[in-house]
Amino acid sequence: MKPTLLILAAGMGSRYGGLKQLDGLGPNGETIMDYSIYDAIQAGFGKVVFVIRKSFEKEFNELIVSKFKNLIDVELVYQELDKVPEGCTYSSEREKPWGTNHALLMAKEVIHEPFGVINADDFYGRESYFILADFLRSVENKQNEYCMIGYRVGNTLSESGPVSRGICVADENNFLKDVVERTHIVEKGGTIIYLDENGKEVAIHPNVPVSMNMWGFTPDYFDYSWEAFKKFLTENGQNIKAEFYIPTVVNQLIHENKVSCKILDTPSKWFGVTYSNDRPQTVLKINELIRKGVYPEKLFK
Repeated sequence: MKPTLLILAAGMGSRYGGLKQLDGLGPNGETIMDYSIYDAIQAGFGKVVFVIRKSFEKEFNELIVSKFKNLIDVELVYQELDKVPEGCTYSSEREKPWGTNHALLMAKEVIHEPFGVINADDFYGRESYFILADFLRSVENKQNEYCMIGYRVGNTLSESGPVSRGICVADENNFLKDVVERTHIVEKGGTIIYLDENGKEVAIHPNVPVSMNMWGFTPDYFDYSWEAFKKFLTENGQNIKAEFYIPTVVNQLIHENKVSCKILDTPSKWFGVTYSNDRPQTVLKINELIRKGVYPEKLFK
């Protein structure tokens, strides 16, 4: 069975200033998602599942799904605020859904095979999809064996401003022990630094692995996440800003010795549109990859 790719596309892109998932950045209006799907097909994924908001379903079908629906199986699932376990409550003042792991849970009924997870607005690079697909094929019919594609922090910086990254702590066999969120990561005077809890600058090596939310899971992860979400809502349901994130759940499962998560190094360079000022550079980088022959000028004919 071919692995599935789950694309988290329900976010509204507040810092970017619009629906960045649908922004045409390629020469024929291709979105970053289009390049992700092209790479996934090349790597041998058999299905794509999108998590979106119901409010932009029509536009999403017209601009995204119509391009490649004859090339790979496609399903849409919907992340909405009220999609919570029966009996769980939350604040009536809450305005948006519960974060990346809540989005992932929306695909629980349509994914039954090893699957990868990515953000819609991140350009991950061809090599990463092959690395992820190879791992997912290796864990077919297994349980509790996950992976995280570990990007070298120096390959994930934005030219438009500081970024936040989950810095990975690995054991001697390169299995994930912890993900520590660090903020204000930026290159300064030829050195990459972040700000610690006290606002002090700390230098880090450019090859330190960070999480860019590119994961591989066996389907048992859905059951773990459902139980974790119930607990999360019990403790945080009245907090209107609380978020239910993938790294938080993975960390907890690792600390409970329930699962393993291999960090898989990738040479790929990440880029994306965190800030609106990232857009021109992203367009240039895509055009450069086309010039080098990595992508055809028109992805889906």
